Amino acid sequence: MASVNRQALCKTPTEWPPIEIAYQGNLLAGVDEVGRGPLVGSVVAAAVILDPQRGIDGLSDSKKLTAPRRAALDAQIRSRALAYCVAQASAAEVDQLNIHHATHLAMRRAIDGLRPAAEYLLVDGNRLPGHHLPGQAVVKGDARHQAIAAASIIAKVARDAQMQALHERYPDYGFDRHKGYPTRQHLAALEAHGPLAEHRRSFAPVQRQLALL
Repeated sequence: MASVNRQALCKTPTEWPPIEIAYQGNLLAGVDEVGRGPLVGSVVAAAVILDPQRGIDGLSDSKKLTAPRRAALDAQIRSRALAYCVAQASAAEVDQLNIHHATHLAMRRAIDGLRPAAEYLLVDGNRLPGHHLPGQAVVKGDARHQAIAAASIIAKVARDAQMQALHERYPDYGFDRHKGYPTRQHLAALEAHGPLAEHRRSFAPVQRQLALL
């Protein structure tokens, strides 16, 4: 019978119980994604196997960190982790598969890119991505386990870099500020300038603008 590790690595809010992990080895991968809600660009996933001998202070949910702090942690994760991989599913794949399935595709790609390979998965959310490896889904996992927090950070940094690059090509849309999310500024730019090739055609605000063309 598999042994159970009852200790989460992050400080856990009182409303969330400690994570019980049915795995005791060192090849546990945290998995998270960024970019389900935006109207444009890829959904980005990351998988990280942390090195228990090389701790990283300050890992937390990427959304709670400042951009400079995320960048600093991103560098530490990439230099100290046993393995990490960032992968994506394109806007076209989001349109073809839907955002749920595209997210899981990006996660599976990130998991498959790990060297050494993972033996067990901790995935943020309430569903596993359909990978053959054993694992468990962890609600609010990016705030409850360091490996998931690390994955959330490098996925966020990678996707924000994509949005910065898109901003440099199309500065009128404000991607450097809203990162593709359907803010008032983004919706106004979409109405004024129309959808780009990188916009997700299956998302309602984009569909509405396409119908007007």
